[in-house]
Amino acid sequence: MLLGELTMKEFKRLVPKATLVVPFGTIEAHGTHLPLNTDTLIIRETVRKVASERKDVIMAPPLQYGVCTSTAEHPGTIGISAPTLRAFVTDTVRGAYEQGFRKMILVSGHGGGIHVSAMKEASEGLVKELPGLRLAAFSIYEVLGKEAGEIAETRNDSHAGEMETSLMLHLAPGLVNGRAKEEYPAFPKPLVVKDKLKYWPGAVWGNPAKATKEKGERLFRLMTGRLEEAIRAVERAR
Repeated sequence: MLLGELTMKEFKRLVPKATLVVPFGTIEAHGTHLPLNTDTLIIRETVRKVASERKDVIMAPPLQYGVCTSTAEHPGTIGISAPTLRAFVTDTVRGAYEQGFRKMILVSGHGGGIHVSAMKEASEGLVKELPGLRLAAFSIYEVLGKEAGEIAETRNDSHAGEMETSLMLHLAPGLVNGRAKEEYPAFPKPLVVKDKLKYWPGAVWGNPAKATKEKGERLFRLMTGRLEEAIRAVERAR
């Protein structure tokens, strides 16, 4: 079920037993072949699939902006700061809690380190503050495990590479515009550099040429399965 499409009466009836799932995405450069809302679209459809099959799961509207550091200078990326994301998580969870939700999942389709850390940091404070709250906060990619590596051929595949391109071929093939070339960032670690474009011009981390619709379908099934496992873990938590 979709939160925004419920009436007041339906909401009041469903909330006591329901788990609220909030998807987090980005408006971010994903090479020359994928749309800026790739992260949002993938996680939105993952959550929508699970929510459509379970009457006790409610999907909140996705947050379509995230913390984007490495791609901040690439055309199309519009990011928010970590404090803004922490404030959004805090206010949204508090608001949902006040309306009766006690089981919530914050799941991101964006795996940026600062982005995910901001979600988790805010969540740590919320579980201490709000009695009885059962909360999970994570990027969907961090729970895929070795199964994802068995589907994707590209080692260390990440941003706009084989996996994300495959998922988009499965979920929204009309938005995939050919294939960008294979690329891997060459940031001079441990330095923090200002000119990210110099070291990562194409905003691709992996090999989009290896992407297929079949791989995307398998990855999507894996994602929905992992999300269902997280929901069950929240339901069992005490």
